[in-house]
Amino acid sequence: MISIIGSGRVGSSIAFLCVSNAIDDVVLLNRTKDKAIGEALDIASAIPANSKFSIRGTDDYSEISESKIVVISASSSFYSESRTENLSSQVELIKEIAEKIKQHCPSAIVLVISNPLDVLTYYFQKTSDFHRFKVIGVASSLDTSRFRYFLSKKFSVPQSSVTNAIVLGEHGETMFPIFSGVTVDGKNLLSMIKDNERTLITYDVRNYWRKLRNHKSRSQFGIAKNTFDVIETIINKKEIFIPASVVLEGEYGEENVALGVPVKINNNGVSEIKNISLDEIESDLLKKSAEKVREDINSV
Repeated sequence: MISIIGSGRVGSSIAFLCVSNAIDDVVLLNRTKDKAIGEALDIASAIPANSKFSIRGTDDYSEISESKIVVISASSSFYSESRTENLSSQVELIKEIAEKIKQHCPSAIVLVISNPLDVLTYYFQKTSDFHRFKVIGVASSLDTSRFRYFLSKKFSVPQSSVTNAIVLGEHGETMFPIFSGVTVDGKNLLSMIKDNERTLITYDVRNYWRKLRNHKSRSQFGIAKNTFDVIETIINKKEIFIPASVVLEGEYGEENVALGVPVKINNNGVSEIKNISLDEIESDLLKKSAEKVREDINSV
C-alpha cells in the first residue's frame, strides 16, 4: 500500500499516476477529510478495468498502517518568494507527521517532497529515528530534469541526447548542476559552452520554479512523475540511480545535514550513496550548499 499525506495538486497527481498504472492500493490522507475523499473519488475513475487495486481518502492516520511507502506532500502554507519562508511551521508539521508515521507504519519507506525539502528530510529522519536510507527527499531528480530540459533547448536536441546530467545540493537557491560529466550528442558539454553560459544555465535551473510561477501557481506534474518513478522502483523491486536528499554521515565530507547527492534506490530504499568525481568548482559549491542547509536546520 502507498499512502500520500497531503491531497493537494502534487499529492493527487502522484496518486493518479499510482492508480492509473495499477501498482498498488493508495490511501490519500488530508487534514480536511472531504478534500481527501473528493480527490480519491475522482481518481478512482482512472482505475484500469483489469486492476485489483483501489484508492480511498481519509483523515485518519490509523488507515496507513499497512503502508510500504509513505509520501509526504503536505504543507502548512503557500510560499511565494523562497522555499524556506515558512520554515518554522513546516518543521513543526513534519515533526507531527513523523510521530504519526512512526506510530502507525514504522517499517515504511518515506518519500519527502514538501519544502524546504532538505530541512524537512533531516527533521523527519531525526524525529522518527528511521534509518536514514529509509527517508528520501525527492527533488534533486526534478532539478536534474530541468537541467536536461535547458540543455536540450540550448542545443536544439531531444532530451534523450543529453546524458549524465545531474543536479546536486540543496533543493533551493544553492543547488548546482554538474557540468563536468555531461555529454550532448556524444560530445563533452564543457567543450561546447563558455564559463558565462555555465553561470546562466545554473541561474536558470535554480530559478525554474519562479519562471513557471509566472504562468501557473506552482509546479505539479514534474515532481509527481519523479516521485512516481521512485515509488515504482520500490514496489516493483527495481533499481534506479538518481540524485536525492538523504541525511549524510561523512559522505562528501558532510554530516548533520540532508543534501541532494547521487544515490542508488531499490526495494529497500537507498542502497548506496554514490561517490562521483567533482571538480574544484563543484566541490566548493557542494560545501556552500551544505552550509546553507545546515544554517536553516539550526535556525529553527
